[in-house]
Amino acid sequence: MELLLCLTVGVLFTIGVYLILSKSLLRIILGTSLLTHGVHLLIMTMAGLKRGAPPILGGTAGSYVDPLPQALILTSIVISFGVTAFFFVLAYRAYQTLGTEDTDRMEGDNP
Repeated sequence: MELLLCLTVGVLFTIGVYLILSKSLLRIILGTSLLTHGVHLLIMTMAGLKRGAPPILGGTAGSYVDPLPQALILTSIVISFGVTAFFFVLAYRAYQTLGTEDTDRMEGDNP
């Protein structure tokens, strides 16, 4: 199962980097979104697939699940949502101002 998650992380990183290197702003935004999803899976894979009881005070279980990776992934999801929303607004404003989403034509010298 962990090998499958590692391969999925690799595929997400590969596609995300490929999209970031393109000229279209929407593809760049989708690439950053895929990279953040790859990071979420990477954190989950690094934490390992453990079984145990939730870490509740006063519990009598023999093994507990580490809540730190879940908290990190939840925080990362919220931050990536905010950054993606900001990127969409920035791309929309750039399209309104310059009339294009191609990064080569946004340089200012090329109409």
